[in-house]
Amino acid sequence: MDIGTGLFTCQRRPDDERSMDAIYDELLALGRAIDQAGLASAWVSEHHFTDDGYLPGTMPSLGALAAATDDVRLGTCIALAPLYDPVRLAEDAATVDLLSGGRFSLGASIGYRDAEFANFGVPKDERTARTEDAVGVLRGAWSPGPLEYDAEFHDVAPDATVTPKPAGDPPILLGGAAKPAVRRAARIADGWIALSSLSISGIEKRVADIERVRAEEGLDGEFEILCIQHGFVDDSRESAWNAMQDGYFYLQRRYAEWYGDGPVDELDADRRTELKEQAIFGPPAEVASDLEAYRDALGDDVHFIFRTYYPGIGTDAMIECVQRLGDEVVPAF
Repeated sequence: MDIGTGLFTCQRRPDDERSMDAIYDELLALGRAIDQAGLASAWVSEHHFTDDGYLPGTMPSLGALAAATDDVRLGTCIALAPLYDPVRLAEDAATVDLLSGGRFSLGASIGYRDAEFANFGVPKDERTARTEDAVGVLRGAWSPGPLEYDAEFHDVAPDATVTPKPAGDPPILLGGAAKPAVRRAARIADGWIALSSLSISGIEKRVADIERVRAEEGLDGEFEILCIQHGFVDDSRESAWNAMQDGYFYLQRRYAEWYGDGPVDELDADRRTELKEQAIFGPPAEVASDLEAYRDALGDDVHFIFRTYYPGIGTDAMIECVQRLGDEVVPAF
C-alpha cells in the first residue's frame, strides 16, 4: 500500500495573521518535507471565490512543487473538470508532467458549488457531460499525433495537434461517492478516488461495483483505488487530536457551508463527534494499525491519501507529522 498526503488548500483562517505568500511558502516547505520523508504522493485541492483564499490554481502550484521535489508523485485531488477549458487543461497538465519528469496524476470531479459555476459562466446542469468530454479531450491531446476527438464543449478541430505531450502517461482519476460517479470512473478513468466520508465497507461496496462494471464492458488494464482520510501522527492520541482539530473542524465547517445554504459558525456536537471517529490519529503504531484495516479490505494496491494538511495549525507541526509518517508509519507497509 502506498501512502501519500495533502491536501494542500492554502486557506487563511480568520485568526491567521500570515500573508498569503507565507502560506504558499508553507506549501513548498511541506512539499519538500513530503519528498524527503519518502512518502508516495502529495496532492493539491481546488475551490474558487472563497473569502479564505482556498487554492484555485492547481497547475501553477503543482509546477512549483515539481521544481521543489525530486521523487514524490504530484496530483490534483481534485480538479473541478467542468470549469476548465479542456484543451488548456491538457496543455497545462502535460507541462506539469514534463516539469516533474512524469510524476503527475490528474484527479478530477464534476464539482458542486453554485457560485463556481455561476462565476465561470458554466451551466451546472452540464457538469457531468463536460467532465466526460474533458476526459475525452485529455486522452486525445496526450496521445501521439492529432487529437482525433470531436469535443462537444470546445471548438477544436479533431485534426489539431495539442502540445506539449506529457513525459509519461498521466493517470486520470475520478472522484465521487454516488453510484453514477463511481460507475463513471469505472468506465472512463484509470482510477477512482474514495472520499473521506466513506467507511471501509462503503469503499468495498463501490470497488465491487467498479469491478462488475469493468467486467461487463470488457475493460482491461490497471485500475487504481485511492482512499482519502483525515489524520495526524504524534506522540499520543490526545496530542495528535489537539494538533489537528482546529484546522480539521475549520475545513469541515467551510465544506458544510458550501454544501448547504449559508454560514456555519460552529459544527454541532454530533458532527464533531462523527468527524473525530472518522479520523485516524495518534502514535505511529496506532495509525499504522488503522491503515492496515484499509489494506486488509482493499489489498496491497490501494493508494492511501492521509490528509494531514490543516489550515493554520502551524508549519512545524505539519512537517513533523509528515516526517513521522514517513519514518515510523510507512515502513510498516
